[in-house]
Amino acid sequence: MTRDNGGSGGGSNAAVVAILVIFIIIVVAAFFFFGGQFSGGSGQTKKVDVNVKAPAVPGKSP
Repeated sequence: MTRDNGGSGGGSNAAVVAILVIFIIIVVAAFFFFGGQFSGGSGQTKKVDVNVKAPAVPGKSP
């Protein structure tokens, strides 16, 4: 036994579900972009000192 309410309600339920899905996607994207700042070392960036030198060529001076 099913109730027919004249076709109303189906579209509004779909709209609510679509809005919730979009909201969840935004929250997940925000977590990926900003989540590392809150959980990774209290927001401090790590600096790495990289010293790269070209190999010396015998017979040539700079």
